[in-house]
Amino acid sequence: MNSTEPDRRDFLKAGTGLLTGVLVSGLPAAMLVPGRAWALELKALSSSEGQALLMMARTIAPHDKLDDAAYAVVVDSLDADAARDPAALTGTRAGIASLGPVFAKASEADRIDVLRRIEQGPFFQAIRGRTLQVLYATPMAYALFGFEGEAFTKGGYFNRGFGSLRWLPEVPLEASGPLPGAK
Repeated sequence: MNSTEPDRRDFLKAGTGLLTGVLVSGLPAAMLVPGRAWALELKALSSSEGQALLMMARTIAPHDKLDDAAYAVVVDSLDADAARDPAALTGTRAGIASLGPVFAKASEADRIDVLRRIEQGPFFQAIRGRTLQVLYATPMAYALFGFEGEAFTKGGYFNRGFGSLRWLPEVPLEASGPLPGAK
């Protein structure tokens, strides 16, 4: 074996993991994907680390009707950073360790207590920021909240009904007051 090639055993010990789940029928996210099962291969983090981050993201931004698959997108983003940057991996692992070994399986109330203790720290703030940035930019969240997404690629808002005031009641012109600049 060439000494520059990675050893297969080292690769398997490297902490790569897998997150899996099943989308609940009837939720908006279930209509966006062809199948109900999902899996996320982690490149740097272990399965238990990924699960802890998923539950952290879910606790920071709790939405009962939003499937774990949407929160897995946040974990994927964090895992990609950890795979690219050894310092990010070290910091993420230290932060996950600060949550405690049973964080992912703890009740929501217990997870909230843990997060309150660390909420001023850089790890919590980094995960909170990434959760808000990534979670609410997913089509699954869009579907849940009724947001149609950005309008630029669809011709803008004006040509898609925004310029139509059919959704407002008719108001007589005199109820509007004088026009600006009119005397």
